[in-house]
Amino acid sequence: MSKREAATENQINDALNDLPGWSLVDGKLQKTYKFNSFAAALGWMVSAGVEADKMNHHPEWSNVYNRVTVTLVTHDLGNVVSTLDLTLAKKMEALA
Repeated sequence: MSKREAATENQINDALNDLPGWSLVDGKLQKTYKFNSFAAALGWMVSAGVEADKMNHHPEWSNVYNRVTVTLVTHDLGNVVSTLDLTLAKKMEALA
């Protein structure tokens, strides 16, 4: 598991270069995934949720039909993007 620490601006920018569709919105990492169906979106959420739980780091997210909007920020570090957020975003990409 990644160390729980605030990510530097360089770490965030480097990660965003490797995370298609992700952006920094109001100081949080954010992406909307689009799937072929509600079932596919829900299945991805379950898989991503298992990975998040293993990390003890949980996303803010919402699902409407075939879309899942994900927002990542670390609350216990003062609502900043952390190394855990970057790691979780990469895991989510691998699952999508």
